[in-house]
Amino acid sequence: MPFEVRYDGALLTEPGPSVAYTGGCLCGAIAFRIESELAPIQVCHCIQCRKAQGGPFATNIPVEASAFRLLAGAQLLKTFESAPGKQRFFCGRCGSPVYSRRESLPSIVRVRAGLIDQPLRTQPAWHAYTASKCNWWPIDDDLPQYPEAYVPATNDASPP
Repeated sequence: MPFEVRYDGALLTEPGPSVAYTGGCLCGAIAFRIESELAPIQVCHCIQCRKAQGGPFATNIPVEASAFRLLAGAQLLKTFESAPGKQRFFCGRCGSPVYSRRESLPSIVRVRAGLIDQPLRTQPAWHAYTASKCNWWPIDDDLPQYPEAYVPATNDASPP
């Protein structure tokens, strides 16, 4: 059953018969659609993610670039290279971080989970870069914690 989402005055009717999620930035100028089921949420505590989000961590969902559709606001999407080969994309009007992309993984965009409109069926899978987490936000769940980046086993393409 379709539902309506409004972004900056534009009416979008989403989703269709396949699995789809919609989302957008705070001001509504940037809108996107993800045409796939969502991977587990990655909780990153690195200093770059904390500074980019303005909070104790970032919640990222890796999405195949081919499943990510920008519906509105392409002209407002700005980029910042936070590390060599890593681009962060954000709204030039309201500043909302939208996604990031690495040159080393060109087929993946990491969408910020908090921007998605619908309730998520996926859940956080682990905490990465816990060695650099802030001291004022405790991790009080039972998810795996990695002091640096999560690196899947060579025979495992998905998180634990």
